Amino acid sequence: MCGIFAAMTRNGISAQRIDRALDVLQHRGPDGHGTWTSADGRWVLGHTRLSIIGLDNGRQPMSSADNTLHMVVNGEFYGYRDIRERLRSEGCRFATDSDSEIALHLYRQRGMQAATELRGEFAAIIADERDGAMIAIRDRFGIKPLYYSVHNGDVFFASEIKALLALGVPARWDLRGAIAGMSRPHEQTDFEGIGTVPQGCYAIARDGAVRIYPYWDWEMPTADELRRDTRTPAEVVADFRDALVDAVQQRLVADVEVASYLSGGIDSCAVLGLAQQGIERPIRAFTLTFDNPLFDEAAIARKQAEFVGASYHPIPITGREVADAYADALWHAETQMFNGHGVAKYLLSRAVRDAGIKVVFTGEGADEMLGGYPFFRVDAVKHNPALGEAEKAALLDEIVGANEASRAIMLPQQVTGPVLGAAQQRLGWVPTTINTMASMADGLSAFFTADYAAHVNGYSGVIAALDRMPLAQRVAGRDPLNQALYIHSKTALPNFILVYLGDRMEMAHSIEGRVPFLDHRVAEVCARVPVDMKVQGIREKHVLREAARDVLIPEVYDRQKHPFTTPPTRAAHDPMLTFYRDTFASRAAREQPMYDMDKVNAAVDRLLDCPEDQRIAVEGGLQRIASVVVMHEKFGMS
Repeated sequence: MCGIFAAMTRNGISAQRIDRALDVLQHRGPDGHGTWTSADGRWVLGHTRLSIIGLDNGRQPMSSADNTLHMVVNGEFYGYRDIRERLRSEGCRFATDSDSEIALHLYRQRGMQAATELRGEFAAIIADERDGAMIAIRDRFGIKPLYYSVHNGDVFFASEIKALLALGVPARWDLRGAIAGMSRPHEQTDFEGIGTVPQGCYAIARDGAVRIYPYWDWEMPTADELRRDTRTPAEVVADFRDALVDAVQQRLVADVEVASYLSGGIDSCAVLGLAQQGIERPIRAFTLTFDNPLFDEAAIARKQAEFVGASYHPIPITGREVADAYADALWHAETQMFNGHGVAKYLLSRAVRDAGIKVVFTGEGADEMLGGYPFFRVDAVKHNPALGEAEKAALLDEIVGANEASRAIMLPQQVTGPVLGAAQQRLGWVPTTINTMASMADGLSAFFTADYAAHVNGYSGVIAALDRMPLAQRVAGRDPLNQALYIHSKTALPNFILVYLGDRMEMAHSIEGRVPFLDHRVAEVCARVPVDMKVQGIREKHVLREAARDVLIPEVYDRQKHPFTTPPTRAAHDPMLTFYRDTFASRAAREQPMYDMDKVNAAVDRLLDCPEDQRIAVEGGLQRIASVVVMHEKFGMS
């Protein structure tokens, strides 16, 4: 993985700004850097390299033999060796051993159809001097970040927002994007005038404008199509296992050691187990541990690692460390947090880097593919025609009871108001995930200043996101669970899970995360899995449990999903409580434009009076507000 940026300007850009952009992306690529500038000085590509494949000769930017095409890539292309051999047989000459080079030749041959042949986690920018255009391509689920901005007629792309700021884009709050959080549409970030190239899309920049085009979407079968599926459960399991094993094996390809993140959940345990079957040496597995037993998974992770023959490495995290690292993690996340779990991932990645690792497996994506989160299970139960009302009620009570650590944020009380009404009008029902998002937004509104409340009145990020989705083509006629999965994959997955629980916290310390569950071939198989093999009763990810049963210990096979969160504040001397008080007393707190600090500080004073099982949700709001304050200061927001 690497850091990339591009500038397509009318009058050129200074060497100082280019150097600054390289500097702020160095954490993404500490092994080298390079730039290409067009002959007239108006176009620039920049690259910072984390060398994983082709260690000695993969320098970027890369250029075509006739010097008309130029490219920078962040990511990995799987199956690249077969593509490279095919291209060679067709007359292409390769200058490097890097997997990235296939994209340059594919684009020369097939234009934008090249995107459909690329498999993996990637973002790429191609400067096509023949056509007077720059093309930016992002992977199918948005695993790798890619931002853009049009400012004063100039177009900029980059892996991270801070590189756009270094290139001259101003740092200003998008006051609607800031409240929308993880549910916002792709064109919004916390920063005004800065958007993301959406997942599964490419952007074409020409003459100071950017246009977005999709090349792939996650296509769910209709409910009728699923009913016509004649496969046996064993065949469904076999199809899923074949796809997942292939995705895991492809991600073992590297010229450096591949390690794994490991929790006590089935996702990372399955990936580790399947990966260990394909390699002789013990895989180093790294696990976050906490001093609160309700949130600690060390014992089960250790047992799982020993069972598959991996090498277990616990990484203890304290509240003091989370508080101390919070601001630095936010600098890398470039978006608000509502729990310390992103900071914990930041600290985990730092420890893994210090252990000499560059590449890790991660388990993100399985919940979005197969209905792992509690709110998905609620929808599966509520809309299961085989269950009676009494049985549904009992199962729903069981889901709530089994999620003591996270139910306050995952399964909040039903909210009322225009957001849910608007969702009902668009979908014909309200997925529980939308209720969860609406509840988070409602919890913040009590702290708004009067001016900010007036500014965002009537705006909902999740409704804006729904209005940008192809609901008639991809959602209508699908089973409710599959509808919820699709919507979540377009909102929380790219805006939250893959940002501060994925790429940004990993690449902050030059760690490349590989995500087998978000391989698009795995996703296409998951889409065709019958609903009752995604959630069976209240048992989530049933097909994964069966497909990976041989590599799972019984405790993991039988365990319900426990979402990864850090423990809430428990005592007056808790370091996070001190962090809140210091942050909310700062100059930046007084200057930020959204929250009334008198109300916020009163809430901090009441935090420990809140019931313990609800504190994680209340504290989540405080962390969102603290994020705004820290970002206001660190990015010099206006």
